[in-house]
Amino acid sequence: MPADTIIADLLTELHQLIKQTQEERSRSEHNLLNIQKTHERMQTENKTSPYYRTKLRGLYTTARADAEAECSILRHALDKIAEIKSLLEERRIAAKMAGVNSDNDPPRKTMRRGVLMTLLQQSAMTLPLWIGKPGDSPPPLCGAMPASSDYVAKQGDKVAARVKAVDGDEQWILAEVVSYSHSTNKYEVDDIDEEGKERHTLSRRRIIPLPQWKANPETDPEALFSKDQLVLALYPQTTCFYRALIHTHPHRPQDDYSVLFEDTSYADGYSPPLNVAQRYVVACKENKKK
Repeated sequence: MPADTIIADLLTELHQLIKQTQEERSRSEHNLLNIQKTHERMQTENKTSPYYRTKLRGLYTTARADAEAECSILRHALDKIAEIKSLLEERRIAAKMAGVNSDNDPPRKTMRRGVLMTLLQQSAMTLPLWIGKPGDSPPPLCGAMPASSDYVAKQGDKVAARVKAVDGDEQWILAEVVSYSHSTNKYEVDDIDEEGKERHTLSRRRIIPLPQWKANPETDPEALFSKDQLVLALYPQTTCFYRALIHTHPHRPQDDYSVLFEDTSYADGYSPPLNVAQRYVVACKENKKK
């Protein structure tokens, strides 16, 4: 079945799930209103009778069931969104590879800098939030959680890659995985900045996978970098990662990190606090210089 048809079917299913969510929410709001009114009557009468206790027990049981039903539908909807995003990414990669392998097509125009920065910002905003069930621990690549030791980034994944610059120095850049060879344990990655349009062959130790989920500070604070921790962070309006210290971590799921970049032009060796999205902050493999 063509990818466009599958995506259209998934969007239809997603629309139905959203409608079901609204129906569940309307039903639960009616029950919550009954709970509120019951408490108000109890306060007015200034007593807690067996009748009110029994009624509230039933109302709260219904409220919990309503919440669980809505949660189930929302998780199903999130699964559909993940499927759609995966299919769109596969289609993008296929189109990119077809363009690379075709000698008959005219050269593709380089993406303008402003457009690239906007896309990177959108990618950070749409990174899914990890929402585990009660008792679940954040998985690898959720926020600050590292990848498993045998993890291999997939084609199209964004990574931090350590490459040699034109002047011979090494730097960490934002790159996209082209392929991975299990025989050589090396990646082929493309510089995300199309102005350079470079492809690099790198060992696994020169690759750091980016987070695949944002961590929720309210439920999974252990999946966030701590204050003063040394990290690599994408410098704002660039495609390069630099060493930085965590100044403050996100307080809400949609918040960014505030980081202090190493900068010798300042007296204390660090820049003023700058905001960097969770997607673009990773653990630093290098030891801090003394």
